[in-house]
Amino acid sequence: MKTILKNGKIYVEKNNFKEAILIEDGTIKEVGSNDEILKNNADNIVDLNGKTVLPGFNDSHLHITLVGDGMSCCDLTKARSINDVIELGKKFIRENEGIKALYGRGWNQDYFTCGEKRILNRFDLDKISTEIPIVFDRVCIHLAVGNTKALEILGVDENTVVDGGVIDTLNGIFTENATSLLRSVIPKKSDEDIEREFLMAANYALSLGITSVQSCDIMGEDFERMFRIINNIYKDKKVKLRYGHQYNFQDIDDFRSYIETEHKTGKYDEKFLSKGALKLFKDGSLGARTALMLDDYKDDQGNRGVAALSDEQLQKLCDLATENGIRVITHAIGDGAIESVINAYESTMKDGVNLLRHGIVHCQITSKKQLERIAKLNIPVMYQPIFLDYDMNIVEDRVGKELASTSYAFNTLYKLGAPVSLSTDAPVEECNPFSNIYCAVTRQSISGKPVGGFYPNEKMELEDAIDAYTYGSAFNEFKEEFKGRLKPGYVADLIVLDKDIFTIDEKYIKDIKVEKTMVDGEFVYDL
Repeated sequence: MKTILKNGKIYVEKNNFKEAILIEDGTIKEVGSNDEILKNNADNIVDLNGKTVLPGFNDSHLHITLVGDGMSCCDLTKARSINDVIELGKKFIRENEGIKALYGRGWNQDYFTCGEKRILNRFDLDKISTEIPIVFDRVCIHLAVGNTKALEILGVDENTVVDGGVIDTLNGIFTENATSLLRSVIPKKSDEDIEREFLMAANYALSLGITSVQSCDIMGEDFERMFRIINNIYKDKKVKLRYGHQYNFQDIDDFRSYIETEHKTGKYDEKFLSKGALKLFKDGSLGARTALMLDDYKDDQGNRGVAALSDEQLQKLCDLATENGIRVITHAIGDGAIESVINAYESTMKDGVNLLRHGIVHCQITSKKQLERIAKLNIPVMYQPIFLDYDMNIVEDRVGKELASTSYAFNTLYKLGAPVSLSTDAPVEECNPFSNIYCAVTRQSISGKPVGGFYPNEKMELEDAIDAYTYGSAFNEFKEEFKGRLKPGYVADLIVLDKDIFTIDEKYIKDIKVEKTMVDGEFVYDL
């Protein structure tokens, strides 16, 4: 099957555009002028009518099953007060009569505009119901609160200890590794429910121009079941979204079990379904003040965050992964966590060469020295520029202006030559790539503040942001030789835009829509 796309503005690489592209059996065969490409015979010719074409986006870190789950659970993202949270919970129970537990996600106390501006507690949730267990995750998913019924079911008290987590039994607040314990009161979904939500989220991603994801959906316990569900989706070819596993094992014995089972026997084609990387959590989030810092929080003296893994635990997991040829990516937000992760990775390297491309997810609070070390060691970083929409309002208060000035350093690290990719961490943020690119190039909130941008020296050039979102993400997966560019020999994953991202005012980038999405030479979405 041969397809020609003609009369387009096709982005090949920086300062290089072509008019037309020839695709055969899912692979790009040729790009060039209309005259050059139309010399070929084709089964199908599509007139792009001057539209801009980009490689399909590759979100280098998100949670696609949680995106689907968020489409089914109690959505708290619109809450602007504690009372809003309570009313949304009550409304969900009314509309889902007979539910035996209530799970919600997305509240953020920093967005509360009336009443108390504080973290939720169990007494707030008790106003929704004391008859069924309730668990409400903060937007970052690193802090959750349960009602009194949930605590009663768990049987926790002041003596309950969770390694790498904190439980405030008085207020029903759980952080980091302890959040999994709290969520255990919510009944498990069926395989069919998980598959349905996965497919719903995957098709939504395709509609946004995302053709590949590197997704953390395996979270330690019950990992065999989740691998089976996801792997069966791809075995049966139920979706065209390319998927790379990011599996989380904080416990080394669980990780060993994975190595002896799924790692050795799992079936992967590495085109649509990839074995992926070990995903670790070193710390928490800045919003919850659980990101691990080298010094005290400026607005919370005595607090330096939470270590989800000790340095020793982190090192053992990295060593075991390296011994088995497994790439590691680690969630690290605070400069203390980042320092620990750099050290752990460097100790696995021979002569300072990062052969397995061990990487850092988030990498938010950084010193100049840390940025230089990351670049020198060629450590890939998975950034989320969209985080600035919220974090620019709190980062200076949390860490001070001096450290804030070298943080969220997308442009600096890119120009230093480190492998930079972009992602959204959805559902922590909406997985729309254009809001993400907008924040990368403007350093402004979605509402356009501050004028000129937040530490504007860290604005990325538009082409650099696009490359990081496509070719840069493919590099993380060792797929940069066949994915992430619109060049001969690359897979035909591309998107057609409704506006020219290269010429419109940058303030409108966030409003761009995808008209068509192609994966493997086949249009899988058409507006």
